[in-house]
Amino acid sequence: MIRTSTSILLMTLAASVWGETVTLTGEAAHTAMQKTTCGTTEQGVTRYGIFEGRGYSRVPGEKDRHLFDVLGINVRHCSVKTDATRGPGFRSVSREIMVYMDPESGEILDAWTNPWTGKEVKVLHVANDPVNMRAYRYARDEDGEASAEMTLRRYGDVAARSSEVPLFYKNPLGGEYQPYIGGTYHAMEMFNSFYDAARLMDGDEQSIGQSHLAWARVAKWLPWLEMGDRPGVMIFNATGFSTFDQSRIPQRLRRILDDRYPDYWTPPPLDDGRPNETSWTVFKKYMESQKGE
Repeated sequence: MIRTSTSILLMTLAASVWGETVTLTGEAAHTAMQKTTCGTTEQGVTRYGIFEGRGYSRVPGEKDRHLFDVLGINVRHCSVKTDATRGPGFRSVSREIMVYMDPESGEILDAWTNPWTGKEVKVLHVANDPVNMRAYRYARDEDGEASAEMTLRRYGDVAARSSEVPLFYKNPLGGEYQPYIGGTYHAMEMFNSFYDAARLMDGDEQSIGQSHLAWARVAKWLPWLEMGDRPGVMIFNATGFSTFDQSRIPQRLRRILDDRYPDYWTPPPLDDGRPNETSWTVFKKYMESQKGE
């Protein structure tokens, strides 16, 4: 295990052995976190995170079903500022889409026949605006003590970072009695990201350039499937990359942005203070918009 908080020591990690665990602390960790989140320590530089994969059902007593293919993009940039006590800080603001596609034809689905109920339902693609960090992340705590820490795994020229995000909170579609009858939103997001180790861990390097990612998600049924309390979960698995070069966005995704989501070519303003959206809050707004029609 290596612990360090200086750029000089970070540079010596170029000779790290294969698979060594590296723990960064203090401002070195903060800088690395900023670069993994924003791609750069510069303010206002747009970064495109592109991903594609598959979505499955898992129901007790039956084989898993390949329900959808998915394709998406997160478009973000970051603001930076320095606090007298807490030191340098950053905050990411973004918006993202993910479309559901027929696994046979590859066509985008706007209607889908539920194989368990036989009912045709309207497909609500992911279009979450915004998806922001709620607050600035700083190198030091409120008392001015170094608080940032990041653990990486080094595989030769590649630095890998893993994180799991367990989610368990009041379902936006539920009522005040969820603790008694259930229905709490329960999911797990899993992220694995891969970076140029030298660029990430060099404190004098502003940008990490292009990076690669893997994302998996285990969660309850999407609300538009109209599965109610049927047993089962959904499993998503995807891979992709992040880039600053807009020309690297695949042509099909470019057409989807142009035709369906033109506002998602650019991230929200740096001072965006709106509450975050999720598939559940977007679905709730959609259902409320249908009342009276």
